Amino acid sequence: MAEERRIRVLIAKPGLDGHDRGARVLTLGLRDEGLEVIYTGLRQTPEKIVEAAIQEDVDVVGLSCLSGAHRYLFPEVVAQLKARGVEDVLVIGGGIIPKEDIPFLKEKGTGAVFGPGTSVKEIASYIKENVKGR
Repeated sequence: MAEERRIRVLIAKPGLDGHDRGARVLTLGLRDEGLEVIYTGLRQTPEKIVEAAIQEDVDVVGLSCLSGAHRYLFPEVVAQLKARGVEDVLVIGGGIIPKEDIPFLKEKGTGAVFGPGTSVKEIASYIKENVKGR
């Protein structure tokens, strides 16, 4: 009997934001929830994030932003995925995102935005419920 493929998640820190404690905690927490997680590290460009997502054949790209550049960076990752023909990857975001920016990010293709205090279990549940069958 074939073993079911685990959901693969790429966690990335786009832009010049140098704070990654939350991203590292989420990486470990999602692994504990049974997901396979790749963490790209700090200061990634949208191009590098998309290239890593394609190379790693991920189901989800999780973007963490504390610098205030989320209105550019999150939609840019979504746009570059689409430009490369990658339509089936769920993009989610987190960090310090003002509530008034969330509708804009969702309109631009970010599936969900998680703020400070969101439990790892809540994020893992969202991912498991929203990853399209591959």
